[in-house]
Amino acid sequence: MKKWITGALAAWLAAGSAYGEAPPSAPVDATLRTSAGEEVRLSRWRGKPVILFYEDKDSTTLNSSLKETLFARGKERGLLDSASVVAVANLQKFDFFPARQIALSYVRDEEKKVGVPILVDLDGTLGSAPWQLPTKTSNVLLLDAAGALVFRHSGKMKPEEEVAFFAALSQLVGVDLSTPAEPAKAPASASGKLP
Repeated sequence: MKKWITGALAAWLAAGSAYGEAPPSAPVDATLRTSAGEEVRLSRWRGKPVILFYEDKDSTTLNSSLKETLFARGKERGLLDSASVVAVANLQKFDFFPARQIALSYVRDEEKKVGVPILVDLDGTLGSAPWQLPTKTSNVLLLDAAGALVFRHSGKMKPEEEVAFFAALSQLVGVDLSTPAEPAKAPASASGKLP
């Protein structure tokens, strides 16, 4: 199996258009499971904006560039706690013995690597109504603090779609995230000149 997510941020899901900005919708919820098997509702993360990636094992690298950029910009601007971060692994095709246990063990290992909780969807909950997300690609969604959808994209994001994502996220957190993270500056020597 490939990595479930790259970078330290992942995100939250909802229904909407195939890609790009979506009009705000009524809050939607779903019950999924942790990698340890405990039931958890997505509404648990309400109270601040939420970003969620919903991916199967073959699509985890489709938006790795977005994930890395998201983490870099959030870290640089001190915003890593400004949005709740959740990833959901689509494990529907592994919901049988012994594949289920192997897949869950892999997800637990990935959680330790990335430091982000990864929920699992064993029965296709997010592929069904009201979510109706494609189950064989990367889905990126933004929800506001009340759980209403403000952005949805399915598949690999193009540069202009990443711009729309960061514009929507900027509005949710109240800080401009549309510009690239600044490169690290070399320290100045005591004389004020670069070494």
